[in-house]
Amino acid sequence: MVVELKEYESAADISRTIDADIAQTKSVLGEYLRRLDEIRSLAERSKKIREVVYKLAGKKTTENTLGEITVGDLDVVLDANPFHELTCIEEVVRSQQDRLLILQRAREALKWVDQIGDTEGVKYLVLEKNGVPEKILLKIS
Repeated sequence: MVVELKEYESAADISRTIDADIAQTKSVLGEYLRRLDEIRSLAERSKKIREVVYKLAGKKTTENTLGEITVGDLDVVLDANPFHELTCIEEVVRSQQDRLLILQRAREALKWVDQIGDTEGVKYLVLEKNGVPEKILLKIS
């Protein structure tokens, strides 16, 4: 988790930043959803081929963990197949969807910020966790 303290000149700057983050997250999510559709069909074809080969060989299909090793806290998959990629992309999609929801909730919670008018001499210190505002400190400078 990344925690930062950012300073903004105005309430509108905070809103613009969140709006930009929402737009960026939507864009990234859209790209991963497109990739997910592509890899899902490839993974399904791969699965059918594996099932046919295993059936012809008289073997039961099992989840093969060969080629997967752990180095420290990092999992390394050697000779990754479409299922490995599908699993990773699904995890990214879930994460991006969660981030989008959190950003949208934060933006909704900050609607009052749009109503603040001229606040000359006030700085906005924003405590952000993973790029999402969690606390706003109004500081008179």
